[in-house]
Amino acid sequence: MANHPSAEKRNRQRIVKTARNRAINSSVRTLVKRVRTALHAKDKDAATVALKAATTALDKAATKGAVHSKAASRTIARLSAQVHRLGVAAAAK
Repeated sequence: MANHPSAEKRNRQRIVKTARNRAINSSVRTLVKRVRTALHAKDKDAATVALKAATTALDKAATKGAVHSKAASRTIARLSAQVHRLGVAAAAK
């Protein structure tokens, strides 16, 4: 238990920061899930729209420090490649 004023303040800051990061991470996971659902359904248009939203959210989360910048970049790259492959496969048919 924090006894010093500075430790009590750090504890208050931790609680606020944890709540904010949890909300950001939850919304990012939801947006990434929407991209993966569209990919699984082989819906290129929906996947492209969902990818744009997920990319914006991941970049913003990385800027805020809720997600590591390289983890966000890696996730965006992998999702973009999957959406691209889906478009190439659709064009090949």
